[in-house]
Amino acid sequence: MVHAEIGVIGGSGFYSFLQEVTELQVETPYGLPSDSLYVGELAGRQVAFLPRHGRGHHLPPHRINYRANLWALRSLGVRQVLGPCAVGGLRPEYGPGTLLVPDQLVDRTKSRAQTFFDGHPLPDGTIPNVVHTTFADPYCPVGRDAALAAARGRDWEPVDGGTMVVVEGPRFSTRAESQWHAAMGWSVVGMTGHPEAVLARELGLCYTSMALVTDLDAGVETGEGVSHSEVLKVFGENVGRLRAVLFDTVAALPRTEDRACLCTRAHEGWDLGIELP
Repeated sequence: MVHAEIGVIGGSGFYSFLQEVTELQVETPYGLPSDSLYVGELAGRQVAFLPRHGRGHHLPPHRINYRANLWALRSLGVRQVLGPCAVGGLRPEYGPGTLLVPDQLVDRTKSRAQTFFDGHPLPDGTIPNVVHTTFADPYCPVGRDAALAAARGRDWEPVDGGTMVVVEGPRFSTRAESQWHAAMGWSVVGMTGHPEAVLARELGLCYTSMALVTDLDAGVETGEGVSHSEVLKVFGENVGRLRAVLFDTVAALPRTEDRACLCTRAHEGWDLGIELP
């Protein structure tokens, strides 16, 4: 059976150049993930890459099957996940090309399934219990340290910490919404960081977000506001160095058996009612 210890949820630019990639279609109790999983070796580690929006970018943020994505990764043996994403900056100093490694998250989504422990029976008849997962610190501190060090090693000084507010999408924010987000002291705004992070925590996975600022959000900039073409342009200009930082982070992550962070103890004392893969 194909095995991986680290998962990367991102675009095709993160795996398409690797040699000897194994493509796997993985079924889960929650349906199919966004796409096939692609497993290859990187820096001596077995890594599973998953296109968050599908290879053709056909899935908008609110229709991504986040539960299937995280379950599929864990079923391959993944215990640490890196989630690179594009975001809008909410402060003038966080302009396009900024790399921010957040330490906090605010959920402003509306319709997404965001727990495995909802009491609904699974296809095999087992029923998950209702579980209240500790989520005060949503990102893995060990993964964050590795990402920050990797960026500095590539002469790309990152922003250490900050709050990512996650909106439903797929539309961009109004100026009023953006100004409110900035007034609350939040740092960047994205559309995919939740429930990805909390589902990883529910599965006992370490999760680290790496947020590339592609634009100043509507309430921060003047002019016509954010455009999709602007986001794609800036992301394309920076995907090479983001990929380099991502791969250096993979190399620096601890081995699965050496994990000792709080992520591994999210369910101490809880009866989950189901067996995790």
